[in-house]
Amino acid sequence: MRKLMIALAFVGLSTGAVMAQDTEVPSQKYSVATNSFWSNWFWSFGVNANAWYSSQEHKVDKLPFSDKRGSLGLEVAVGKWFTPGLGLRTKVEGGWGRQVNTNSSHPLFTQIDIHEDVMFNFSNLFYGYNENRVWNFIPYFGIGYAHNFTDKVNEISYHLGLLNNFKVSKRLQIFADLNVAAYEGEHDAAHNDNYLSHKKFTSRYWDKKIGLSVGLTYNVGKCNWEKVPDVDALMAMNKEQVDALNQTIKEQQDENARLRDMLANQKPAQPSVVEASTKTLFVGTAASVFFNINSAKVASRKDLVNVKELAEYAKANNSKIVVSGYADSKTGSAAYNQALSQRRADTVAKELVKMGVNPDNIITEAKGGVDNLSPFSYNRRATVKIQ
Repeated sequence: MRKLMIALAFVGLSTGAVMAQDTEVPSQKYSVATNSFWSNWFWSFGVNANAWYSSQEHKVDKLPFSDKRGSLGLEVAVGKWFTPGLGLRTKVEGGWGRQVNTNSSHPLFTQIDIHEDVMFNFSNLFYGYNENRVWNFIPYFGIGYAHNFTDKVNEISYHLGLLNNFKVSKRLQIFADLNVAAYEGEHDAAHNDNYLSHKKFTSRYWDKKIGLSVGLTYNVGKCNWEKVPDVDALMAMNKEQVDALNQTIKEQQDENARLRDMLANQKPAQPSVVEASTKTLFVGTAASVFFNINSAKVASRKDLVNVKELAEYAKANNSKIVVSGYADSKTGSAAYNQALSQRRADTVAKELVKMGVNPDNIITEAKGGVDNLSPFSYNRRATVKIQ
C-alpha cells in the first residue's frame, strides 16, 4: 500500500507539471472554447498481443514473437479529453501472461492490470486542433495495479505507450496502441535471487511486457472543440463602422454643447426644444457588446465605451434603456440559447447600473438564437439603446 501511495503521488505531481507547461503554449495557436465536464468522453474496446520478459529467465530466445513469450488478452478503457492536447484514461487489461524461465519452461498465468494514463495529443499540441484530422499521435504514461490470479500476487504496474487514433467518422475511431509495462520482479510469482538480496532497480530485475493493442474507440456526447472567436480581430474587420459610430457620437456631443450654449442665451421656454433635439440624436442609436461562444462574460471592455455615452444620456434625462441579448442559432438548443441571451442582457444591465443608471430605467429582453449578422460570431452580443 505504501508503494502504491508513493507512486500515485508521483503521477499527480507529474500531471500538475504537464498542465502548468500546457498553459504556457501561445493562446493564439490553441484557442478553443472550454467544454462542459460531460463533453469529450470516450470508451474503447480492443484485443492485445503481448510478449513477456521475466526477471528470472535464463538463456531464452529474446524475440518478442516467440511462442515462449507470447500471450493474448482483452482490454476496455474509458477516458476524457480536458483540452485538445491533454486527457486522462482508465484502462483495464485482462488475459494471460507468461512466466518465462527457460526455453522449455514458460507457463501461462492469468492476470488483470488496471491503470490510469495521462495522454498527450501531440498532433493537436504541435499542429493546432483540427477536427477533420485523420491521424492523431498520442503518447502517454501511467501507473496502475496488477493482480496475478494464478499465483495470488499483487504488484504496482508502470506504463508507457504510443496511441494512434485513425478517424472513421465523427464518433468512431480505429486505434493501434504500442505499449510497454514494467512490474516489480515477483509479478509472475518467480524472481531473480539477486533482486531479493540486493533490491537492484535495473531493468534486469523487473518483469516486463511489450504489447500491441488494436480496437475501436467511440466518442460520447459532444466530441469536438470550437475555436474561440478573436473579438478584437472581428472589431478590426469592422473598424470603419466603429469609427463612423464614434464620429457620430462626437458630433452628437458637439451638438449637445452647442445647444447648451444656446440655452444659456435664450429664454426659459427654449429647454423643451433643446431636450427634444438632444433626444432625437440619441434615440435610435444602438451600441453592441460582444461575447465569446457559450459565455455571458463581456469579451472586450472596449465595447462598453459606446455604452457609457448612452448611459450618461439616460442619467441626465431619466430615460429608459432597453438591453436586448442574443445568441447564435448554430450552437446550442433553442431553450439554452434563450437562457444564454437573457444572461448576456443581464450582464450588460449590471454594467449600466455600475455606470450610475437607475435599475428601474433598465429593460432587459432575451431574443434567443439568431442568425442576423455576418460573420456569424457577431450574433453573440447584446444591444443597448434608448427607448
